[in-house]
Amino acid sequence: MLIAQKKKESNIAEYLLYMWQVEDLIRANGSDIDRIRKNIIDQYDQPVEVKQEIEDWYQNLIKMMELEGIKETGHLQINKNVIIELTDLHLRLLKSPQESFYIATYYNTLPFIVELRAKNPDKDIPEIETCFSAMYGYLLLKIQGREISDETQKAMSQISSLLRLLAEKYFQERKGELEI
Repeated sequence: MLIAQKKKESNIAEYLLYMWQVEDLIRANGSDIDRIRKNIIDQYDQPVEVKQEIEDWYQNLIKMMELEGIKETGHLQINKNVIIELTDLHLRLLKSPQESFYIATYYNTLPFIVELRAKNPDKDIPEIETCFSAMYGYLLLKIQGREISDETQKAMSQISSLLRLLAEKYFQERKGELEI
């Protein structure tokens, strides 16, 4: 919870990737709060009160996942809402003549997005979600210590640049510093 809160306030892209990881951690622990306490929460070097807040947070996420029918797969609506917000901002940035750097970064990333979308049977997924899915898959490969090709490294570097820039624009807009 504390990590998610900090990430949400500092980097919306990292926040979303972290929340997807939390969803997967809940699934990996069978949506069982006792297993989550043992395998995750007890590992934190925090006072009992903070651990209880973290446990409550996980318990609430478990309930949300059950209510939304995503115990096995999918993303929480709160995380989908972040994708919707970022997609909306992305589309507005692409239409803005003041955002030539963002537009150029997007067009440098577009061949990788097209390639990824061609491999995905669901063609209705927004481009930004495609980028996040690719980044999440890449991070999982790194965590697993799997070999990553130079081509994939290059694609992820470009996608990361786009998502980083989008996250910066998101916070500029939140602060009232972005005029589109």
